[in-house]
Amino acid sequence: MKVCIKKLNDKAIIPSYGSEFAAGADLYACLEADLEVKPHQTVLVPTGIAIELPLGYAGLIYARSGLATKKGLAPANKVGVVDCDYRGEVKVALHNHSEVVQTVAAGERVAQLVIAPYLTAEFEEKDELSSTVRGAGGFGSTGTK
Repeated sequence: MKVCIKKLNDKAIIPSYGSEFAAGADLYACLEADLEVKPHQTVLVPTGIAIELPLGYAGLIYARSGLATKKGLAPANKVGVVDCDYRGEVKVALHNHSEVVQTVAAGERVAQLVIAPYLTAEFEEKDELSSTVRGAGGFGSTGTK
C-alpha cells in the first residue's frame, strides 16, 4: 500500500518500520530543540508531516513500548486516531507518567503509526435488542473466579 506523506518541515523524518514485519511505523519528533516534559504533564509533539491515508483506512497512533517503559512517556489519549480526510500535521499528545522530568530529543521516535481499515456503521435505533446469554453483564462479568 502506498501512502502519501508531505513534509511540513525540512527537519521532518518520514515514518519508518523498525523491522520487516513491524505493524507500526515509527513517528519522529520534529523539534528545533529538545523538549522537557514535567511529571504528569502532557505536551503536543509535532512530527513535521501530513499524511494522506486511503479511503476506508485510519492511522492509529500507539505508544512505543521502549519509550513507555524506560521513560514513562506514552500518548495521553492512549490511542490517537488520524482520519483519512485529515491533512494537517500529525502530532502526538505525549504524557509523562513518571515522577521525574523527561526529555524528548529532536528526531527521537515518540510513537508508532498503525494503518488499519475501518467500517463506518449506519446506526439504527430500536426499542429492543436481540438477547444473549451474557445480556447486560458489564465489566468483569465474563471472567472466572
